[in-house]
Amino acid sequence: MALFPAFGQVSSDNVEDSSDEFNWLNNKSFQTSDALSLHRRFLDNKSDVPCSKNLSEIQEDEEHVPSRKKKKKHEKHGRKKKKHREKSKKSTDSSGSDCEPIFPSDLKQKQEADRPQAAPVSSCFSWLDDLQSPTAQPFCVDCKADPANWTYKSLYRAQVARYKRKGGSLLGLDCAKQEVRWEVSSKKKNKKRGAERYFSTECRQLLKSELPLLVLQRLPEGSDVASASFFLPLGGTEEENKRETGGCAQRSSVNPLGVYDSSTALWLQGKGRQDQTDHHDNNVKNEQESVLLPGRTEEFNRQLREQPADTQLWLKFIRYQDELCATVFGLEDEQRGRDSSERRKSSYKAVLEKKLSIAERAVATNPSCIALQLERLRICQELWEPSVLAKEWKKLVFLHPNSGPLWREYLLFTQSYFSNFSVTKVNSAYGKCLSTLSAVRDGSMVSHPALPGIEDDMLDILTQQCHFLRQCGHSEKAFSIFQAMIEFTFYKPDSVQGLTTKQQAEFFEPFWDSGEARVGEWGAKGWKAWMVQQEKGGWLQPCEEEEEEEEDEEEEVKDRKQPRWTVWLNVESSREAAHWLPWRPDKDKGQSEEDCDDPERQVLFDDIGPSLICLSSSELQLRLLLNFLSFLGLPVESVLSASPCQPGLVLEDLSLLTQGTDPRHPLTSHNLPSLGVNSVGHMTTLQGTRKCAGLRKQGEKFVSNMFNMLQPALPVQHRATLSFSRMQYEKMKVLCCVHGNKKRLRFQSKSSKRIAKSLLKEPDNRSSLAMWREFAHLEWVLGNLEEARKVFFTATTLGGTKGLCNPTLCDLCLLWAQLEVEDVASGPGGVLSDGAPSPAVCLLTFLAEGKSSSPSSSPSVSPVAILKARKSYEQALTASLSALDQDLGNAQANGKGQAGVGEEKLRLKGLVGCYALFQYLTMGIQAASTVYAQARERMDRLHRTLTSDNLSHNDQSSSLLIKQLAVECETLAVQQALLLKYHMSVGVFPLATLRDMLTSALFCWPSSAPLWSIYVQLENHYHSAGRARRFFYAVCRDSSSVVPQLYAIVAEQQRKQLVDAAQRSCDKSAALSVLPENGLSNRIRGLFESAILTEMGAHCPLLWRMYIHYLVSEGNMDKAKGLFYKALQNVPWVKGLYMDAVQLFPENLQEFIDLMTEKELRLRLPLEELDILLED
Repeated sequence: MALFPAFGQVSSDNVEDSSDEFNWLNNKSFQTSDALSLHRRFLDNKSDVPCSKNLSEIQEDEEHVPSRKKKKKHEKHGRKKKKHREKSKKSTDSSGSDCEPIFPSDLKQKQEADRPQAAPVSSCFSWLDDLQSPTAQPFCVDCKADPANWTYKSLYRAQVARYKRKGGSLLGLDCAKQEVRWEVSSKKKNKKRGAERYFSTECRQLLKSELPLLVLQRLPEGSDVASASFFLPLGGTEEENKRETGGCAQRSSVNPLGVYDSSTALWLQGKGRQDQTDHHDNNVKNEQESVLLPGRTEEFNRQLREQPADTQLWLKFIRYQDELCATVFGLEDEQRGRDSSERRKSSYKAVLEKKLSIAERAVATNPSCIALQLERLRICQELWEPSVLAKEWKKLVFLHPNSGPLWREYLLFTQSYFSNFSVTKVNSAYGKCLSTLSAVRDGSMVSHPALPGIEDDMLDILTQQCHFLRQCGHSEKAFSIFQAMIEFTFYKPDSVQGLTTKQQAEFFEPFWDSGEARVGEWGAKGWKAWMVQQEKGGWLQPCEEEEEEEEDEEEEVKDRKQPRWTVWLNVESSREAAHWLPWRPDKDKGQSEEDCDDPERQVLFDDIGPSLICLSSSELQLRLLLNFLSFLGLPVESVLSASPCQPGLVLEDLSLLTQGTDPRHPLTSHNLPSLGVNSVGHMTTLQGTRKCAGLRKQGEKFVSNMFNMLQPALPVQHRATLSFSRMQYEKMKVLCCVHGNKKRLRFQSKSSKRIAKSLLKEPDNRSSLAMWREFAHLEWVLGNLEEARKVFFTATTLGGTKGLCNPTLCDLCLLWAQLEVEDVASGPGGVLSDGAPSPAVCLLTFLAEGKSSSPSSSPSVSPVAILKARKSYEQALTASLSALDQDLGNAQANGKGQAGVGEEKLRLKGLVGCYALFQYLTMGIQAASTVYAQARERMDRLHRTLTSDNLSHNDQSSSLLIKQLAVECETLAVQQALLLKYHMSVGVFPLATLRDMLTSALFCWPSSAPLWSIYVQLENHYHSAGRARRFFYAVCRDSSSVVPQLYAIVAEQQRKQLVDAAQRSCDKSAALSVLPENGLSNRIRGLFESAILTEMGAHCPLLWRMYIHYLVSEGNMDKAKGLFYKALQNVPWVKGLYMDAVQLFPENLQEFIDLMTEKELRLRLPLEELDILLED
């Protein structure tokens, strides 16, 4: 029997002489007859089956079936190949069917086919309209089932969740005995990746990373010096060098010299590199970054575990999350290819949640730390609802009622919380804050002790409350708080000195409600005198009465043809300027409280009582007076009057940004810099101007009465400070009228000179060099040069022979010399055109010699005298700087703080200015720059040392010393910048010196408005703005002040004005001064957006008002109106913002008025009264 039974007979017939060795191929149990019968039966069944269709018929049938989607070309091509293979297979099967065997399974299939079956069901999808007959079965069998249909109860693909499997494990399996293997096809197209751009993640990480420092290797002892390489390699990393040298070492026919690298040798052989080596560099960068960031995070965690009480470390770790976000999230999102806006939102929210978790853990570890609590609430401000956040603030204030900084932040949140904002609520919050801090200070609140500096915090919060009321339009209440505080502080009876603040306020209430004259009013004698007279049996009316001159009331509506909104703005601003004093009934005229036309002008004790505080030190009492004078618009010394803790809240005047160097006064134009804070009575639109200088007639009377009343109640030094402020105020009013109406200037000059002379006649001011200096400057501004020189000469005679040892005399001589330089066109070396020395050189020489001389007599100065004066200046400056270093060192060592340093030793700006100007007039600008550089370097270093020591020891006593040093350093920087700019205007000088000096000074003093003004004027003369933009970006990034951001915007706006003027020029033949530039509008808008995102910029009224005006100037009215409502979410208390909206969007006047009424802002002219005024 053969191994293949079907052919067993054939093989036995053909091979008869087979030997026995092939018997193992026979199967003896197989019967040939049975196999042949099965074969014949199979052939009979085969003949009964109809022939299969050929290829053409199959294609025709498929054409009748419509397709739902269009197949791709490669799929069609593959389907044709497959059909071709099936056809060839069928032909071969049919050719060999005669020899096929019949298996039992074939018989079973035949029996199942003979059974009756149901109607055939199609196996492919087809349209219902394409069915040939209606009786055909309209259903089909879906062999590839989709489990998502019954899992998600939907057939739409977007409603089916998509996810990727992470890992190869499966829950519920025994890892030791069971295993599941997933087969995932990882065939992806290898797209060619182009060169990375500069803004990609890899390039940014490369720029941030530090390059390794290449150094020469040290030779071991005994090594061959000749074989050593004394050069620094310029190649890449060691791995790349090894890889390249390894490839080059293999010399072959392709690379006989071994000069090709490995990739080039493979390319010449027709081979390619593997995919892993292509992305090796990118993987190395990502791995390095992924290793460094977690390493730094681990270091933070380790330090915080070891030092959980280090609050500064917690704050650094919280702020580090922003840096971590910029790298990790940016890298991941770039790999995912997500949209930039979506990436920013998701990463920002994730970082906020992470920072919140860290802050909560830090607060749980340090529950008594206020800084961590504030940081936590700042983070929650972006995540929580305002109502929830308000509850958290109240809870925190309840737990820490003795913290002044915490109260200040809470008040800022309350007055910027628009949905719950009203003037009454915020004012009551201020009153509650001050009353609580007063209870803590008096010891009434036993649960919490008084913290150091609590009176300073109370005074700052009181000043902030008054400015808040002024910005809301309630000038009467703000003025009354200051007026009551002066009575409460300087005229307190001796009988109530030992009582608590609340009890003293109860005694003060009868005086306030009695109707007697208060401080600043005619016939006022003070609370103390009133109490004494009440104990004796009543108050005696004064015999002399003030002769009142009734003001001529001007008609409020001058032109009824103007638009309705224009009339409202004019009348509202005029009433603000005239009615800022509270209204009180005149008993002589028989008036009562019911006679007041506007009840809001009356101020009751309930409005001011909770805000009364006690100030024990004389320094704080002087600060209270200076803050009140600054509130009224008088210039005060910045050293004595502490600036507000949040100066951006009160910035709303464009004069801060428009002040510049007057070309007629290049050296003295910044003697009275503008602070950007509106005074009381000045409430108008952003670009509106004041109609008059000063406080009008009633305000001037109040100031005069207050000065006359306060002089006897103050010590000598404080009286001199107030007199100096009054003298500067008179000079400021004259400066405002110089470029205006001549008649008005004549009237103001007479009034100011009369007041100045009366001040100089007082016994305390007769020998005051500072007062004589201001009066001489006033005469010089009015054009009376000879009178001014006589005043200067008289003042130098009063100074005696102290010379350079007297700081006030140095300040006076410096101002005199600067005015002489501005008036006389000096040639090189301070020599006039006729060869005589300039008056400034003579003046500064006599100052060094200790003599007094009048430059009008044109004295002669010998060269020997100039050399001696130079030597005296050098010795005086060196001795002053050394003494200052020594005294400050001794004071810090002994713990005396500012008490160990004399005030005169800190005032070096006069001495340095005189020495530098003398060097400039005699030797040149380089010598003057050397003097300024020497002094500024020593004083800046000393200021940095004291600041670091104060932060480490938290010493309150040295804060005034640090501030005075800062003012001196900033003044020296302004003097140097003005002198360099003046020299550039009269001669040829490289610009780089002035630019370098300004950049170094602005890095140290980023809030200096005069320095920024000079810098912007300097840089706007040149078209290339890249350097200035990079500098602005660097300063704004490192500084929290809003002043650099405002000046960056002003610089771009001025540049845009130049570009627009050049593009609109009609004469094309004339050369343009600057080249046209594109993209400035977007850049300015970007600067505004980045500024309002900061904490200080979000609450700066000036910034919001400038942004709205800019959008209107660009024609974006809809965006400007949307920005106005966005500004209300941050600064809803600023009445000037509503007035700007009325001017820019006059069609919504009724809406804005209703909004002001709802938020309880001061409305002096209701629309109903406006309609009555407009009637004929």
